Amino acid sequence: MATQLLIYGQVEAVNKKRHQDWSIKAENNYDFAKNVNSVPLMAAEFPHAAQDYAIVFAGEGDQVLPVVIMGIKQDQNLYVNDQGQWVAKYVPAFVRRYPFVFASTDEGETLTLCLDESYSGCNKENQGERLFDGDGEQTQYLTKVLSFLQDYQSHYQRTQAFCKKLAELDLFEDMGAKFTLPTGEERTLTGFKVINKENLKALQQEDLSQLFNSDGLELVYLHLHSLRNLNKMLQNAGSEQVNIDEHGSVH
Repeated sequence: MATQLLIYGQVEAVNKKRHQDWSIKAENNYDFAKNVNSVPLMAAEFPHAAQDYAIVFAGEGDQVLPVVIMGIKQDQNLYVNDQGQWVAKYVPAFVRRYPFVFASTDEGETLTLCLDESYSGCNKENQGERLFDGDGEQTQYLTKVLSFLQDYQSHYQRTQAFCKKLAELDLFEDMGAKFTLPTGEERTLTGFKVINKENLKALQQEDLSQLFNSDGLELVYLHLHSLRNLNKMLQNAGSEQVNIDEHGSVH
């Protein structure tokens, strides 16, 4: 992914001087994510996400991460309906942590909690959960937010290690998927990677054992199985069945 701030607008560091009187009112509305066709996914989320989404990989070099595909067009999320509701049972943690996010200026050595101030639930009318109490101390709500993001960051690092191992084993290949819309228009979804099953089968026993012992092999098969969900996603778009190019074999 080019940026980790896909769904964020006006991001500011959370501090007691700026946000002393701020509250966050949670809203069951995901319009903030309706214009992204993929978001990062942590490895720990694979078992849940594989039931609803196609899990693929995006990025280059050391920046490859798992993502879930949510639309055919670049600015389309088929998992958010016209009422702003999420239409799948599982909502990725990347989306659930909004409007908060960690930011860093030193490659992750120091993390700063930030808030998207453009979020419609931000207010100074004491609606929802306050960030700081009357004494300027962080509230229990803000403590829980920090805990969630710290946990997310730990999973992010483990996920990076998992993807680095897959790259070392030369298991990635570019994916190409063609869709036919009801109008007859054809679209091609590119820019993602999948696991090459032939390379997976050709792994040395030692590499295969390491992948198995680290639970990486289970994640690989969850990824491969999840690709069937491309057709489930297309049903939301009214498209015909997906056709995967041989050059990006995902049968």
